[in-house]
Amino acid sequence: MLHSSISLTSLALDLTTGISSQDRFERLLATVRQLFNSEASALLLFQEQKFVPLAIDGLAPDVLGRHFVIDEHPRLEVIARAGDVVRFPADSDLPDPYDGLIPSHTGELEVHACIGLPLTVSDRLIGALTIDGFSPTQFDGFTNDELRTVSALAAASLNNALLMDKLEQQAVQTSSSTPIKTSGVNRVEMIGQSPAMQSLKKEIGIVADTELTTLILGETGTGKELVAAAIHAASPRADFPMVYLNCAALPESVAESELFGHVKGAFTGAISNRKGKFELADQGTLFLDEVGELSLPLQSKLLRVLQYGDLQRVGDDRSLKVNTRIIAATNRDLKQEVMEERFRADLYHRLSVFPVAVPPLRERGNDILQLAGFFIEKCRGQMGIQNLRLSDECHEILMAYHWPGNVRELEHCIHRAAILARSEAEDQFVLILPRHFSSLERGARDGNNSVKELPVSSFTSSVDSSLSLREATDLFQRQMIEKTVDACNGRWAEAARQLSVDAGNLHRLAKRLGMK
Repeated sequence: MLHSSISLTSLALDLTTGISSQDRFERLLATVRQLFNSEASALLLFQEQKFVPLAIDGLAPDVLGRHFVIDEHPRLEVIARAGDVVRFPADSDLPDPYDGLIPSHTGELEVHACIGLPLTVSDRLIGALTIDGFSPTQFDGFTNDELRTVSALAAASLNNALLMDKLEQQAVQTSSSTPIKTSGVNRVEMIGQSPAMQSLKKEIGIVADTELTTLILGETGTGKELVAAAIHAASPRADFPMVYLNCAALPESVAESELFGHVKGAFTGAISNRKGKFELADQGTLFLDEVGELSLPLQSKLLRVLQYGDLQRVGDDRSLKVNTRIIAATNRDLKQEVMEERFRADLYHRLSVFPVAVPPLRERGNDILQLAGFFIEKCRGQMGIQNLRLSDECHEILMAYHWPGNVRELEHCIHRAAILARSEAEDQFVLILPRHFSSLERGARDGNNSVKELPVSSFTSSVDSSLSLREATDLFQRQMIEKTVDACNGRWAEAARQLSVDAGNLHRLAKRLGMK
């Protein structure tokens, strides 16, 4: 067919043009639509027994964030194991992973044409191309040889992109002699294709292969720990452990022991020698989360280790040498903390050799829907249901909301909505509706979701002179927290932002004040 030849020639030429991988993938699917007159198609990457969408056409935007575990999706498992063209019969009883996810069609797709093309290189599966149409005979006019040609060209396009990614990683590695890891075992996946996320991923790639101390900055819930894990996984230290320490949850009485270890008899309860986090992370990475919460005395001791690489266990006069890379994270403005003398300037400069800023969710555009798809697919697997999806109205609500709690808040909202929708469903097809996001819908109507600034005078009237200073302070804090949480519609993460405190610290304070 002349039309087919022209489309395939166009597809082949795209493989040699100097365009980005994403543009190449999107052109591939545009050609597939033109060639097959298909309603939906997807290019999927195969990794760790999952199919991960790289580009979609005609499917709901949240599909890009869904990771399809082949053991949970029989059709995709068939494609992964087939080794050749797969034509699913119109009356196939295997559930389709895209049911309800084609915006131009609602409900279960009981009768439609579906083709799966495994993409292989040297007999190794690297991905798949799925093509769907509403008519059961839609693709009957194409021979298997023609489909194999499309499969070969798509495989070449995907393989070229993977090779280019590997070459870019090698180009970044300019000084280290450590071989690059290509197995993907330690790979940390970060969802999102927005410019802000592309910039973040580039920075991660640059700093990962260095030994520079890295300071990760960002609001609560943006995924700073995930960024730290990605830096470690892509670094020459990836074969050694990354040790995590939450500085905000570190009691002052044991903080020094946690960081540097102790010897037997150093204090009451020290019944044996114990390694600290620095020693446990020797040759690897120590991730200091919420580093801005450390006390000034501990900051001083941490600075010494960063400067000289040696430490002393509590109760021991001997010095120990460690080779530990430090990655720190905070949601505080450490520059302001330094100006207010709550954080040491010399430690700040030591930690912020390479600062990495994690963008808030509200600045990530359509990444919101991709992340929603990722969490929905995760919930679907946990609940053991066949199909879980968002209504189109929910897409609008998610995009309109301000997300003060960022990715963590999105995950919790999706999980709660999925549970509510499942409780109302009568079968295995569960649809999340706007009413399951009632709090977000109210926030979206409010515009920027900001809370009016509440003056201190609104919390206090006359203070009982019989109260001690501690009792009066506790009363004031309790009133202020109650008012702020109420103004934030019960959202503690947003209340923490309004009060300019860490969310974890706010929860602990509320517990101490008897509010929880």
